[in-house]
Amino acid sequence: MKDLFAPAQPAAPLAERLRPRHIDEVIGQSHLLGAGKPLRLAFSSGKLHSMILWGPPGVGKTTLARLMASAFDAEFVPLSAVLSGVKDIREAIAQAEQTLQQSGRHTILFVDEVHRFNKSQQDAFLPYVEQGLVTFIGATTENPSFELNNALLSRAQVYVLQSLTDAELGQLLERAQQFFVGRVSTRQIVKDEGVDVGLKPDLQADGLEFSDEAKARIIGYADGDARRLLNVLEQLQTAASAAGVASIGAEFLDNTLAQKLRRFDKGGEAFYDQISALHKSVRGSNPDAALYWLVRMLDGGADARYLARRIVRMAWEDIGLADPRALQICNDAALTYERLGSPEGELALAQATLYLACAPKSNAGYVAYNAARAWVAQDGSRDVPMHLRNAPTKLMKQLDYGKDYRYAHDEAGGYAAGENYFPEAMPAVSFYLPTDRGLEAKISEKLAHLRELDANAKKKL
Repeated sequence: MKDLFAPAQPAAPLAERLRPRHIDEVIGQSHLLGAGKPLRLAFSSGKLHSMILWGPPGVGKTTLARLMASAFDAEFVPLSAVLSGVKDIREAIAQAEQTLQQSGRHTILFVDEVHRFNKSQQDAFLPYVEQGLVTFIGATTENPSFELNNALLSRAQVYVLQSLTDAELGQLLERAQQFFVGRVSTRQIVKDEGVDVGLKPDLQADGLEFSDEAKARIIGYADGDARRLLNVLEQLQTAASAAGVASIGAEFLDNTLAQKLRRFDKGGEAFYDQISALHKSVRGSNPDAALYWLVRMLDGGADARYLARRIVRMAWEDIGLADPRALQICNDAALTYERLGSPEGELALAQATLYLACAPKSNAGYVAYNAARAWVAQDGSRDVPMHLRNAPTKLMKQLDYGKDYRYAHDEAGGYAAGENYFPEAMPAVSFYLPTDRGLEAKISEKLAHLRELDANAKKKL
């Protein structure tokens, strides 16, 4: 049986030395690798197909591609879209042709960060994927719908990988404790009736101990990223060896690790997902969730000025005239941030976010604006009625500009009942339909009263 647990180079990072050698060693992605699940079936089908592995960092995209090559005894040719160009793609194709001619082995062309390839670079290897010379496996942290061209998407199955859960990171932590450099000898293969069934640590080697609090904080620090967890553990092992420490608690952890940075891409999928969550939490009147997403974005390094602009937008779109104070509060919060900066100014943004979440909601103004835009876009250029036109010159007055205009302030109640303010012959339209929430409830009552006055005025004509 092929040795799936061949030891990595001693100097290799812990993440590389612990890279799974068999699909059954993979932690996480049970929705793809469980019994009867898509990738499990792909491994057992005996037939390779091109695929795109989409997910956050440190969830096993490269590992799965390597395991696919091992399972199908294929040549594995990796490229990084950050460092490679069309020339590198051509060299990889030439290598695949040579491998096929010399050994008959198929090639898996693995492109990491494939979303960084432009259209021409993506098109460069498409003919060879179509011909079957190579099987393409791309890894990306960005939404393929936005970053990859349709021709590539049509030839590759997209598999969505998920961040590891705390429980899965806990399993990885337990496994990693057995392989610290200088603490444990090289991995040994345990055989049961000649079949490799797992790994056994050197029973005479001493491993690091972690308090429950330290484990929980390490898992939280990893933030769903297996590679980050293993790098942290290796960093802790080095520090523990230097300090002669065999047990790691929360205090040692704080003194060793730099400030945590959560997974956050200022221009990528996570960024837009989180701003969407913030906006929808405000719209859903959940102040706690809204505050959570605001702080998550600030913690991740989002530009507070961008958040201030989005908060003002929320006031117009989701609160509107139901509570006009919301806009003033948001503008004041944005101005406060400009004057105070971070971190003091961020409190003003938090207060504004809480106010928006608690305020009465109305998108009536937003809907009315969009409806008016749609109407104007499909309608013709109707003339302004003569009575609504301005007449600053004698000639214009002679042409009846402004004739019969009724000055509302001179009318009973300050309202010219029955007056028409639309172009002549334009069908009756109602763009703005105020809700019964907040101030708009009063607005709705007033508009209903004015419509009644209009109706009575028309009856008298």
